Amino acid sequence: MGGFAIGTTEFASMSLLPFFAADLGIDEPTAGHAISAYALGVVLGAPLIAVLGARLARRAQLLVLMAVFALGNALTALAPGFGWMIAARFLSGLPHGAYFGIATLVAASLVPQHRRSQAIGQVMLGLTTATIIGVPLANLIGQAVGWRASFGLVSVLALLTVLLCALFAPRDQAGRSDPLRELGALRSGRVWITLAIGAIGFGGMFAVYTYLATTLIEVTKVSPAVIPLFLAVFGIGATLGNLFVPRFADRALMPTAGVILLFSAVALLVFPLAAGNPWLLAADVFAIGASVSLGAILQTRLMDVAGDAQALAAALNHSAFNTANALGPFLGGIAIREGLGWTSTGPVGAALAVLGFLIWIVAYRDARSAEAESAPVDVSSGSNAAAPENPPAKLAPPLAPDDRSRSNAASDPVA
Repeated sequence: MGGFAIGTTEFASMSLLPFFAADLGIDEPTAGHAISAYALGVVLGAPLIAVLGARLARRAQLLVLMAVFALGNALTALAPGFGWMIAARFLSGLPHGAYFGIATLVAASLVPQHRRSQAIGQVMLGLTTATIIGVPLANLIGQAVGWRASFGLVSVLALLTVLLCALFAPRDQAGRSDPLRELGALRSGRVWITLAIGAIGFGGMFAVYTYLATTLIEVTKVSPAVIPLFLAVFGIGATLGNLFVPRFADRALMPTAGVILLFSAVALLVFPLAAGNPWLLAADVFAIGASVSLGAILQTRLMDVAGDAQALAAALNHSAFNTANALGPFLGGIAIREGLGWTSTGPVGAALAVLGFLIWIVAYRDARSAEAESAPVDVSSGSNAAAPENPPAKLAPPLAPDDRSRSNAASDPVA
């Protein structure tokens, strides 16, 4: 439910962009700054809260974070002007990354090691289900009642999450970690490379999704009433991606991440070609949505390379995700302002996905070299079989019962 509330506000704000831009008297690229403000709140809030809350029980953190999230969305619904809306969106974003980071750690701790990616993917199902149900519903409410009502709905969902966490979240002990231990994650180059993959590679999806509603109206020439259907198609792709892709990631983590980045680049390149036909565009939007599964894969990778700083690394994954959320709309908006057209967000997004893939190559080579270094080598056979440093001593013949007792007595100081 927490993921559902977060996903609804994060993605619905993009689909509602034409409506609150018109209501507040600003152009759409400027209105996109509200989306960037939310993303900036996530980027700053996730590591800060993870470090400051390191000594707190995870259950208590979930309760407080979702209460602040409810407040931020209520203030968004009541914002008297665009400046106030920017501030409210920033506040709404602060608990986002830390909440997801803690939630995924709780989920991963409840399953065997080989099912971590699947458990994280299931936590993210709240977010992807929001893109099927919550975002289209918020868009319909925004068109029928007004965009403010949509953010009010999110605030109610957040309060419901507080109640559900109080009732059902597993209780745990405080003092699990400490701030200095969590900050240790920042010393790892592998953590930063993994975060860079998400911050750059995910930007392409956001570049297209942010301006999808306007593209549908201006290029595809569909009725605004049809927009929620396309948003639902994106959500179905994201949900199915989070259901099935982590199964492959649990077997081959880094190769799966590389395939998803390339898949995303192709889908984004096709976007301008498919935009004129609603059926082709729906298929392409479905494919772009499926690339959301990259988030769960990178979350698992961070758990592997973060050592004891699990909370900070998990939160930073969502900082990277929302760095992409700020970067993609920003670069897409520049392309639109330069007169390249609404569909120019597709090539911009593809370039970001390819750049993310190039960073992935560095991370993959590093992962392979780390595996090679940790694998012991059998010098005699040249294989990666375990080989002891010293040859084993010849085994002595079995001792008779009397001999065994005398041998034990001789080697036992107490005896």
